Amino acid sequence: MAQLGSGVLILALALSVYGIVVSVLGARRNAPELVQSGMRSVWGVTFLVFIAVVALVVAFVTHDFRLAYVAGRSSREMPLHYVLAAFYGGQEGSLLYWALVAGVLSSLALYLHRRRDAALVPYIAATFLSTQTFFLIMLTIVSSPFTLLPVAPANGAGLNPLLRDPGMILHPPFLLGGFASFTVPFGFAMAAMITGRLGDDWIRAIRRWALVSFAILGTGLLLGSWWAYHVLGWGGYWGWDPVENVALLPWLMITAFVHSVIVQERRGMLKVWNMALVVAGYLLAVFATFTVRSGLIASVHAFATSPIGGWFLGYLIIVVAVAIGFLIYRLPRLQSEHAIESVVSRESGFLLNNLLFTAIAFATFWGTVFPLVTELFRSTKLTVGPPFYNQVNGPLLLALLILMGIGPLLAWRRSSGRSLLRNLLWPGVAALVSLPIFYILVDNLLAAVSFAAVVLALGTTVLEYSRGARIRHKNTGEVYPKALAMLVRKNSRRYGGYLVHIAVLIIAVGVIGSNFFQVERQFTMRPGDTGQIGDYTITYNGLDNRRTDEGQIVAAKLDIAKNGEPRSSIESLRFFYTNFESQPTARMGIDTIGLDDIYVVLDQWETDQTASLRVYINPLVSWIWIGAVVYILSMVTLLWPAPQPARKRVTKPVREVRLGEA
Repeated sequence: MAQLGSGVLILALALSVYGIVVSVLGARRNAPELVQSGMRSVWGVTFLVFIAVVALVVAFVTHDFRLAYVAGRSSREMPLHYVLAAFYGGQEGSLLYWALVAGVLSSLALYLHRRRDAALVPYIAATFLSTQTFFLIMLTIVSSPFTLLPVAPANGAGLNPLLRDPGMILHPPFLLGGFASFTVPFGFAMAAMITGRLGDDWIRAIRRWALVSFAILGTGLLLGSWWAYHVLGWGGYWGWDPVENVALLPWLMITAFVHSVIVQERRGMLKVWNMALVVAGYLLAVFATFTVRSGLIASVHAFATSPIGGWFLGYLIIVVAVAIGFLIYRLPRLQSEHAIESVVSRESGFLLNNLLFTAIAFATFWGTVFPLVTELFRSTKLTVGPPFYNQVNGPLLLALLILMGIGPLLAWRRSSGRSLLRNLLWPGVAALVSLPIFYILVDNLLAAVSFAAVVLALGTTVLEYSRGARIRHKNTGEVYPKALAMLVRKNSRRYGGYLVHIAVLIIAVGVIGSNFFQVERQFTMRPGDTGQIGDYTITYNGLDNRRTDEGQIVAAKLDIAKNGEPRSSIESLRFFYTNFESQPTARMGIDTIGLDDIYVVLDQWETDQTASLRVYINPLVSWIWIGAVVYILSMVTLLWPAPQPARKRVTKPVREVRLGEA
């Protein structure tokens, strides 16, 4: 397996370099056979990387501990699903997985666009292969997953305890796959700038691939939040940790792009914005991979540290220089075809949307790299904590919610005050009426304003759906439920997009509730002791020690009552895995009672079963997971192929035969 894997990666590297050369030569010399060879090189590289992936997976499944990567990430005691997940549990495997996903999506994109966008194909292929060349250099020269040990151990060390969780099976593949998927939009953008074909063709080609990146990475972020919530024990789902931050950055860029691209299609505007957002999204995706795998910034999510940071930094510098150079060179051809005619217009709304997303991304990026900047110029490293992000990004996110309520109601070119007020009447009334009600209920003005902004945006979305369904009902005679379903089916881009808005609003309710109204208490309890937190009574029933094939578990057992009525029983766990006894990991005791999550962390315990417990009441967190499900469904709706218009069968008219004709 080691020889096979190493061999195919070396072949893939050679083929990748060859493909770059023939693609560029084919385009410059107008030689279709060279262009075709370059395109086939992309497919060939993908196939060779796939063989390397299979070889590494087989090595894991067969416990081939001659490979250093396998011995350091798995053991014979681990269940099969964790053995398979260990494939991407370290640096080498995650880079190989990155290359595989980038190759598969790039190959598919080239196949689908090989005729319709033939002029862009050679440079798309060259850009794809440039990315693959970098990762293949990493995998063959710098950090190979097929390095052999001098002596194979009888058993491996096993997967890092923090990674032995169901979240490991889902979160890393989506997150890394999301990063890798940015290769496709970036390839189209670079091809457009190189060829000077900066009209609507590259935008039309890239639009759906941008949605793919938006969907995969967004799902990865939500899965990561769920995983952190029940494993890391900080009482929440998002801690503004450096790795969380860098994973969010490319998603912010692609989210801004999928909105901004509408303006270029409709009005020929924001062309520079769109190109810059795509390039920035790719660069930030590579930066995120670099941060996670280099150990550059300390993080609870960083499980692989190595000297590859310099290689990634060099690659980033080269790509930034090339991309910005082409962007500056093509600026004259990226000028808008029209100017913004009114501040109160849909074009202005989309521009403001870009500014808000960019501001959030910049603030998050600056807070993340600030420790490195201070260390560079001072002898100490100053860190930035969650209060900074909450104070800076909180108002920006509130502004996005308000814009989500107003933006869809703005007209193109110019909105008259009367028409805007008429459109905003019902959503605005709903928001204004809800504001004092929320203030009475929560006794917090900022939280009440945030909830009212959600009501405004939801009211606008409902209004858009109702208008569309009413018009379709009038035109087709369909009953309203069918009219609504067909509305989404026939125009999934617009009304599927509104479904994404609904998902975001549901998530926003959970974020607002849990951030403003979380309650925390620390208890030191003996078996039989009770404690009070909010309306809840916690009864501690002692510890339970048990062994599994992988190690030992210590469980704190508790009963939960609300207002004196028994509601639930919870176990908060600590795991001691074999070979990692000095590194216990946790599984929080979590149960949802009404709108609240009861969240219990077992911190310390004594031999007499005295336990130190942290208990949180997290209101509305369950709404985040509901919103995550709606987000995934909305992505399926957006990416589902649009129905083809029905074709009428043409029949020849029957010639009328008259009497006397033979």
